[in-house]
Amino acid sequence: MSILNLADECAVTVLETLPQVMRAIHEEMRRRGNPFLSPPQLHTLAYLHRSPESCLFHVAEHLGVTHPTASVIVERLVRRGLVARITNPQERRRIILKLTPEGAWHLQRARQATRTWLAGTLSQLPTTSLRRIKQGMSLLGEPFAGAASGDVHPQGTRTRFRGSQQPSGSIHTATPSNARVGAGRGNRVGLSGR
Repeated sequence: MSILNLADECAVTVLETLPQVMRAIHEEMRRRGNPFLSPPQLHTLAYLHRSPESCLFHVAEHLGVTHPTASVIVERLVRRGLVARITNPQERRRIILKLTPEGAWHLQRARQATRTWLAGTLSQLPTTSLRRIKQGMSLLGEPFAGAASGDVHPQGTRTRFRGSQQPSGSIHTATPSNARVGAGRGNRVGLSGR
């Protein structure tokens, strides 16, 4: 079997498995961690934790939603005291978003509860399987490392496309931080906090 065929089989497996795993994680985060926060709100908190002082444009881009939709999500988080809007001292017209201590606490609580649940679920597997999963997930992350700010192509080069600028027929590999998995908006990989 050629490396391209094997890579294609791996891609199919990833695309079939990740949505199932992420749906279960999202549901568990809502059920155990913060039932009053939607998955897009949790993703926004996680993004602001990883990328402090981002603006609304960055949140919209990360979630894969329109600017008005991101604005509604952020507004609800601001009203709950989980996110603060701050004027950028260097650019007074630019508003940056920061997690509040309460927002960081809710995010940490949701993550910890989900991590405990996930560890309990995985603990049903034999030790050899757990080691293989750990190694496999580490290997899976390697080609996407550092790709949060652009698209990764098989040759390892990163190219940034905006909107319809991506050439037709080009290979576009979604990264964990920008990939939409599952059918619904807001179902995204990237809640690990890395």
